[in-house]
Amino acid sequence: MIQLWIIALGAGAASALLVASVATGSALAVPLFYLAPLPVLIVGLGWSQLAALIAASAAAVAIGLFLGVELLFAYIAGVGLPAYVLAYLVLMARQERPDGPLEWFPVGRIVLAAAILGCLAVAALIPLVAGSFADYQAALRSLFEAMFAENPNAASDDTQRLIDLLITVMPPAAAVVTMLTQVGNLWLAAHVARVSGRLVRPWPDLAAITVPRGAVALVAGAILGGMLADGFIGLICELLGATLLMAFAFIGLAVIHWVTRGAAGRTLVIATVWIAALTLGWPFAVLAVLGIVETLFGIRARFPRRNRPPAANDG
Repeated sequence: MIQLWIIALGAGAASALLVASVATGSALAVPLFYLAPLPVLIVGLGWSQLAALIAASAAAVAIGLFLGVELLFAYIAGVGLPAYVLAYLVLMARQERPDGPLEWFPVGRIVLAAAILGCLAVAALIPLVAGSFADYQAALRSLFEAMFAENPNAASDDTQRLIDLLITVMPPAAAVVTMLTQVGNLWLAAHVARVSGRLVRPWPDLAAITVPRGAVALVAGAILGGMLADGFIGLICELLGATLLMAFAFIGLAVIHWVTRGAAGRTLVIATVWIAALTLGWPFAVLAVLGIVETLFGIRARFPRRNRPPAANDG
């Protein structure tokens, strides 16, 4: 138990230092900040959920003491709490019979949890910016106008339209980035725990991940709410709709990994899809549609001959 506390406190210190790197203003500050969940997730997957809780709590206390209350809330909402919850879900299992196999929490539902956590992280930080929706939009507008202040055409109609677009797009984009950060760090932490031999859970077939069909109704409701509702309610619906669409984009990627197994040029196809999605962005929307179609109609069921154990580099 003492060893667990020492390891967890060390992971918490590492996470806090990664967040503190933002204060340096260096070019590496942003990527280091995005790695802040990694130490918490590593001890969570490699030791226990308790270790993840200790690490996240220790990091939060250190950040609150040395970096201020605002960054403390940002850490809890966007880094510490999501990392602990995801580590907890990954290690969650049940056993229907005393001698039966363990049934682990489905990976697809972990992705959905990451989507909801990404939405909640941004929503929880809104009160730190403004107390009303109008003030929140005004704060964003002031931020972007300050960014374009040195541009001689800052007062032009094109610049104002761009600012209006950024005000609309930035909150959902922030929620999606938060979700992707957590999912990416979870994948990396799982690999670290697996290589070290400490990963308790068997490595899943990531090409076979699924989500409940009810998730389609949830994303449709969130998108509809974002279009019809006003104020913070509409904004939260937009955040949830954006992160849930990204969750379905992961299902779409899983479909591509599944149907190309054993096919010639598979590596080139998968690499092209990943590079195009990460560099252009809009292919994620196509992948989300593919993920929704898969969830409703089961595309992968039509490719039973591809249903074989994945290669070592599949996940």
